[in-house]
Amino acid sequence: MAYSEVEAVSGQAGDFTVKVRKKARYVDEEKCTACGLCAEKCPVTLPDEFNLGMSTRSAIYKHFPQGVPSVYTIDKSACRVFQGKKCNICAKVCEAKAVDYEQEDTVFDLNVGAIIVAAGFDVFEPSDIKAYGYGTIPDVITSMEFERLINASGPTGGHLERPSSLNTKTEVKQLERRIRKAKARVKSLEKDGGRSSEEIQETLERMNERLAIIRAREASLQEVKEIAFVQCVGSRDFRYNRHCCSFGCMHSVKEAIVAIEHSAELQSTIFFTDMRAYGKGFHEYCMRGASEYGIRFVRGRVAEIGQGDEDRPFLWCEDMETQEVNKHPFDLVILATACVPSKGIEKLAKMIGFELDESGFVRTDSNTPTSTSANGVFVCGCAQGPMDIPSSVSMASAAALMAGRTLKALG
Repeated sequence: MAYSEVEAVSGQAGDFTVKVRKKARYVDEEKCTACGLCAEKCPVTLPDEFNLGMSTRSAIYKHFPQGVPSVYTIDKSACRVFQGKKCNICAKVCEAKAVDYEQEDTVFDLNVGAIIVAAGFDVFEPSDIKAYGYGTIPDVITSMEFERLINASGPTGGHLERPSSLNTKTEVKQLERRIRKAKARVKSLEKDGGRSSEEIQETLERMNERLAIIRAREASLQEVKEIAFVQCVGSRDFRYNRHCCSFGCMHSVKEAIVAIEHSAELQSTIFFTDMRAYGKGFHEYCMRGASEYGIRFVRGRVAEIGQGDEDRPFLWCEDMETQEVNKHPFDLVILATACVPSKGIEKLAKMIGFELDESGFVRTDSNTPTSTSANGVFVCGCAQGPMDIPSSVSMASAAALMAGRTLKALG
């Protein structure tokens, strides 16, 4: 049941009552054909959360391309109609008549015999580690942001670019749009028989000067040639999270290989504490990354990331094999951030009555890894603790089996 939240849980194993709030989309799910015309015509633009702010979306949008059901949702906080302004453009262009500004949340109860907690995880906020410069150095990004950059459905269509380059190109487009509007204003004044004001003309001149400077910077932009992955950012660290994120090593190797497949000349370096390639074929995959794709593995903890010549980030790291502290410049630095408990897990734990461990994940027993401390309540995936996709799938199957056994035992 998409776009819904659990508000309360009562009862016991075999007879739980779950209060659910289904949020209003302001779009009829039965009528919407997901043609996308409403989003195309919407005049409101906002940072796209799915692309982590590296692209924009409309006030009426799909949460992500493969979302189920494939229907659009109106962001009430951004929509002009809900701000008391005239608009209704999405309703006017919708041939299916699916837009419904009067739609309201619906609250209902579900009677279930067992519960499976699959709350997922959140990503550690790396700006807390000031030495790594995330949020202040544009070309220091997270592994999730890098994933979107090299994805075919991402903000660059899969072409690897530095965020600083994207910012420059965005600035050019925005300034060009402002200049067009200013010229249209001047033309309108002259058409009406009046004279364009000196203030508008001066503003137009300043914008053209600024545009020339930015275009010169845009012309000097270079392709990404060297990238670095920094492992264990916020994990295996007494200051933040002691636990290993479990999938960070393999994720970085995979991302490095995909990036090199996009650009054969790309040089990738992975700075790691320990390579925890524990799954079947994982070690061989890492070795393949080194031998076939030229990935360089450097064992050592990165101490600091700064910004050097041409605004390129550089990092200081001790190579534990040579015992030398070196300064390494790169075009792009990717932080492999920690996996942390989802923000809503504490509230859910209090609501249902299960315990959390010292890291904030759902507490389980090693002999029954899908069973929680609450009878009839099971857990799977990263709600239980950091794990990769194959492990999450197997745990989900196990949790479903345990829930089925509980229902059968209780009749």
